[in-house]
Amino acid sequence: MIYLSQFTFPSIAAEENFLHGIKETCYNTVYPFQILSRHDVHALNFDEPVTILYGGNGSGKTTALNVIAEKLRLGRDTLFNRTNFFDHYVDFCEYVIEREIPERSRVITSDDVFDFMLNIRSLNEGIDAKRKDLFDDYYDTRTSKFQLHSLDDYEQLAKVNAARRKTKSKYVRDQVKDNVREHSNGESAYLYFTDKIRENGLYLLDEPENSLSPERQQELVNFIEESARFFGCQFIMATHSPFLLSMKNSKIYNMDEEPMRVSQWTELPNVRAYYDFFKKHEQCFIET
Repeated sequence: MIYLSQFTFPSIAAEENFLHGIKETCYNTVYPFQILSRHDVHALNFDEPVTILYGGNGSGKTTALNVIAEKLRLGRDTLFNRTNFFDHYVDFCEYVIEREIPERSRVITSDDVFDFMLNIRSLNEGIDAKRKDLFDDYYDTRTSKFQLHSLDDYEQLAKVNAARRKTKSKYVRDQVKDNVREHSNGESAYLYFTDKIRENGLYLLDEPENSLSPERQQELVNFIEESARFFGCQFIMATHSPFLLSMKNSKIYNMDEEPMRVSQWTELPNVRAYYDFFKKHEQCFIET
C-alpha cells in the first residue's frame, strides 16, 4: 500500500534566500537547513511499500524522517532535536499522496523504544517493591489477634481471614499485578513495534534495529514484510542493519552517495563489510 508517494525538500536556492534574510546572529545552528541539501538530497519517491534510507552519521536520515513526520503531522511519543528553524524548514517542504494517510500513522524512534523499556523497568521495580511489603504484611496480618468491634473493622477482618485462608504467594498475587513485562530488553523492544504498528498505516521507523538481537531483527523483518504485503501498511525507515536492508520489495536510497542514488542492498558498504568479515573467517563456520 502506498499512501505517501513523494516528498520534496527545499532547494539550495530556497535555503540560501531564507538564510540570507535572517538578521539575527545569536544562533549557532540553522538546523535542519543545509543538512540534506549538503548531501544533494532534494526529493524522495516512494514507489514501493518499504523505502529505506541508508547512510552514515550526519547523512540526514533521521532529519529526513523527522521533517516528513512533522510535515504530515504524524503521531510520536518522544521529543526530537527541534530548533528555532525547524518550522521554517518544514514550511518549504511539499508532498504528494496517493490516498489519505490514516490517523494511526506515526513515527517510531529509538528514543521511543528506550523510553518504553525504561518505563517498563520502573513499573516492574515499583511492583517488586510492593511485593516485598506485602510479604511482611502477610505475616503480620496472619498472626494478628484481631477482633471485630464494629462494622468499621470489617475490611481488616476480611484481610485477616484472607491471610489465614491463602498461601503467601496467593495472598500477594491477589493484591498486586504480575510484573507488566517479564521480558528482556530486546523482547520488550520487539513488543513495542508490534503494539504500535497496526494495519492500514504509514510508519516511519528510525533505526528500529537498536536493542534488537539478530534473531529479533529477522522477526521484525518478517513482521514488516507481512504488514506491508497483507495489512495495508507503508514503511519509510532509516537503518544500518543488513537484515532490514535485505527486506523484500523495498527501495533503498544510499544517502552516502552524492548525489544520492538508489542502490541494491548487496552494494552497500555496511553490508559488504559484514560479507567480507564472514568470508574471511569462513573456515571457522565449517562443521568438523
